Amino acid sequence: MATETTHSEGVVESGAGMPQLDFSTWGNQIFWLVLALIAIYLILSRVALPRIGAVLAERAGTITNDLAAAEDLKAKAVEAEDAYKKALADARTEAQRIVDEAKADIKKDLDAAIAKADAEIAAKSAESEKAIAEIRASAMENVKVVAKDTAQEIVAALGGKADAKAIDAAVAAWMKG
Repeated sequence: MATETTHSEGVVESGAGMPQLDFSTWGNQIFWLVLALIAIYLILSRVALPRIGAVLAERAGTITNDLAAAEDLKAKAVEAEDAYKKALADARTEAQRIVDEAKADIKKDLDAAIAKADAEIAAKSAESEKAIAEIRASAMENVKVVAKDTAQEIVAALGGKADAKAIDAAVAAWMKG
C-alpha cells in the first residue's frame, strides 16, 4: 500500500510501500532484531529452559521411580504367589495327613468294634450251642423215656412181660445207631 506524504513546500511524495522494506532503515531494524533475539535468548536460556528442564528431569525421575516401584511390586507379587502356592500345598498335605489319621483312627475303632462284636457273637454262639446241647440232651432223655414207655406198652399189648433191663438195653442200642 503506497502512502503519500505532503511536505511543507506542498510537494506530495509517494512512499515505496512497507516501511520494513525501506533500505534506509535496515540498519536500525537489524540492530533491534539482534537486540530482541539476544533478549529472547537470554530470557529462554536463563528462565524458561531451566524450568522446562527441571520439569522434564522431575518427570523422568518420577517415571524411573514408578518403574522401579512397579518392578518391586511385581517381585513382591511373584513372592506372594509363590508363598500362596507353598501355603496351599502345605495345607493340602496337612489335610491329607489329617484325613489319613482320621481313617486310621476310624479303622482302629472299627476293628475294635468288630472284635468286640465278634467276641459277643462267639459268647452268644457258645451260650446258644450250650443251650442247644442241653435241649438235645433233654430231648434225648425224653425220647428215651418215651421209647421205654412205648416199648413196655407194646410188649404188654403183645401179651408179654416187659423186663425193664432188656427194654433199657434195646432203647440204648437203638439210640446209638
